[in-house]
Amino acid sequence: MCGIAGILSPDPAGISRQRLKEMTDAIAHRGPDGEGFWINPSGEVGLGHRRLAIIDLSPAAAQPMHYLDRYTILHNGEIYNYLELKSLLQSKGYSFTTASDTEVILAAYDHYGPECLQYFDGMFAFAIWDERERKLFAARDRFGEKPLFFYKDATQFLFASEMKALWAAGIKKDSNRKLIFNFITIGYTQNPANGFETFYNGISKLPARSYLIYMADKGELTTGLYWDIKIGESYSPGEEAAIQQFTGLLSASVHRRMRSDVPLGTSLSGGLDSSSIVATVLASAKYSANISHDQGRHPRRLQTFSAVFPGFEKDESAYIRLASNYFHLDNHMTEPRSVDLVRDLEKLVWHQEEPFLSSSIYAQYKVFGLAARHSIKVLLDGQGADELLAGYHKYYHWYWQELYRTDKKAFVLELEAARESGVDDRWTWRNRLAANLPVYAGIFLKKKRSASQRNSKELSREFVNQFGVSYYDIPHIDKLSGVLYYNTFMNGMEELLRYADRNSMAHGVEVRLPFLSHELVEFLFSLPSHFKIRDGWTKWLLRTSMESYLPEEIVWRKDKTGYEPPQRTWMQDPVLQEYIHESRRKLVRADILRPAVLHKKIQPHDAHAAENNDWRYLVTAACLATI
Repeated sequence: MCGIAGILSPDPAGISRQRLKEMTDAIAHRGPDGEGFWINPSGEVGLGHRRLAIIDLSPAAAQPMHYLDRYTILHNGEIYNYLELKSLLQSKGYSFTTASDTEVILAAYDHYGPECLQYFDGMFAFAIWDERERKLFAARDRFGEKPLFFYKDATQFLFASEMKALWAAGIKKDSNRKLIFNFITIGYTQNPANGFETFYNGISKLPARSYLIYMADKGELTTGLYWDIKIGESYSPGEEAAIQQFTGLLSASVHRRMRSDVPLGTSLSGGLDSSSIVATVLASAKYSANISHDQGRHPRRLQTFSAVFPGFEKDESAYIRLASNYFHLDNHMTEPRSVDLVRDLEKLVWHQEEPFLSSSIYAQYKVFGLAARHSIKVLLDGQGADELLAGYHKYYHWYWQELYRTDKKAFVLELEAARESGVDDRWTWRNRLAANLPVYAGIFLKKKRSASQRNSKELSREFVNQFGVSYYDIPHIDKLSGVLYYNTFMNGMEELLRYADRNSMAHGVEVRLPFLSHELVEFLFSLPSHFKIRDGWTKWLLRTSMESYLPEEIVWRKDKTGYEPPQRTWMQDPVLQEYIHESRRKLVRADILRPAVLHKKIQPHDAHAAENNDWRYLVTAACLATI
């Protein structure tokens, strides 16, 4: 895990070690273990790197790394199956001088070209300069765990792990008011129809599962998608076969993501997903083989890290203690408070660069900081399971609509089972409309959402008139698998992964996500919907697979907390309220809000509330001021 930055320009005057250092200094937190720079002989390509050493800690694995007197690479992330790929490439005649995964990328690219991406199981953003063909090849992992931003004008092409590195190189900071409108009204900073768009004009994001090629002599940039999955159900195994295949794929993913030359731990929220990762780690032969002992007597316990909120109704301390005692974990807890949020808000926004939907992001930030203070540099986490296994309550509606259209008897049984499980989501005429006429339902919902945005009583009329057509396009989806695909690849998961990347890198910690093995994801999308939701339970396959490994109270929890801090209480803090008032004033001066909003009382809301306007004003204004 690292920070990378590069400049390509036909004018060598635009490329210097000093300019590269300014870029990498801006992202030094991503790589506290070293730095490196390289400018090609003609002075038209400059590369900079900040290192977080995880695999092969020797100087030989430092970057920029050169290969065959032709290629030079910058790499941020990990290729988890690098050992298997290394053996494959050795069988084809390649030899290696380091134990790093970065050198494996270079050999794979030399042998397979861009098709090498099909072989990688990992999280990555890398860029390879080919001196012979004078082109840059860059790519990003399948889900967007690792970031890559770029800027292009008539005289230069720049790229970096974070936008602040581009700003350090002199690129203008110009906020994208269309996405400000999008975020304030519906809470998203993404444009589902354009994965390149960012919160700042002129700066593009390479979308997940994409590559780019920049031909230096012509100044030509091309991009493409290198991976996709089919969402049609193509595989319907029996229950036992599905459970065995799922647990096998998850175990293999965890095993690969435990490869590290530095200390490793896990997050533990007390929920099903993180507890499943803990259970799988402890069941891994790799963990048993690598376990150390205190003077040969006491096995080292797995270190886990949690955020707790004593006194809050959604505090998960009881479940965290249950898992910790059950597995004999060495659990560490942090208790984020409103005073901490006030102190850290500017720093948090600086790291995130774009707005974030709730204070849950701060709780995650504190957990990763806690891991760093205990010298943990690799942290496994359960993120991704909700989107892949239908963990959110909103997915009930999609499944019910699918059943209503195809199997009325199963629909009635599932609706009754959900009620017995405590699900209070209602089945209404809108759901029947969506089930029978999904295209028209999508149009109806989009019109309703757009009207709500345009009629906002707090946004300035000029702002609404200029940007009042939302980027949020209601998809015409008629199956559960369709909405899971949409949230995984189009709008949802990548934003959550951005939070995790910036929060972990702020503390020099590498977060690894076993649920995001592409082999596991392909398997899950091949299954019928009833493996995800069944008998009134979300994530049915995960719950059933974990029955033998986890306490029943965790496997069959009825509540879905969602890593939630007491945001409503925090927003009643007088200092934070003054921050919100000042945020309103800034947005009024920017012609985003109407002056009348200055006279309204602050409306504290829970972290996941739909109408969380004051929180959105707070972080939007902070982004405009801080970045």
